[in-house]
Amino acid sequence: MNIGDVARASGVSTKMIRYYETIGLIPPASRSESGYRNYGDKDVHTLRFIRRARDLGFTVEQMVDLLALWRDRSRASSEVKKIALDQVEILERKAEELKAMSRTLQHLAAHCHGDERPDCPILDDLAEAKVNSDKVREPARFGRNGIDPVRVKSG
Repeated sequence: MNIGDVARASGVSTKMIRYYETIGLIPPASRSESGYRNYGDKDVHTLRFIRRARDLGFTVEQMVDLLALWRDRSRASSEVKKIALDQVEILERKAEELKAMSRTLQHLAAHCHGDERPDCPILDDLAEAKVNSDKVREPARFGRNGIDPVRVKSG
């Protein structure tokens, strides 16, 4: 199969397949004499696995671990369960953060007259936001491909 066929069969775009090869998440495809990538059913299965893991919000680093466990038939399921439960914790924390953001915006919008006057509590709040330097961290990213989880320290 060529890369387009694999993309359609797996639900992973050609761009992401190339990216996953570049970062080593999947091995480089074999090449035809003319230089085209060749894939097999095993590659489609692996990419479907990756797609599902990505849909559940796992990071590339977590996917590396999950793929290794998936391929290791002597693995302990407890290792997989720990990764899954850590991800649940991350997603629940993100859900709470999203709910808090929504409540804040609803409150601000409720206090905005939304008329021709220039006064706007929404803009005032954005302009007056203070940063607590003790709690500065990277902002959460919520994009087309889902949540980019904050790392959870285990141990």
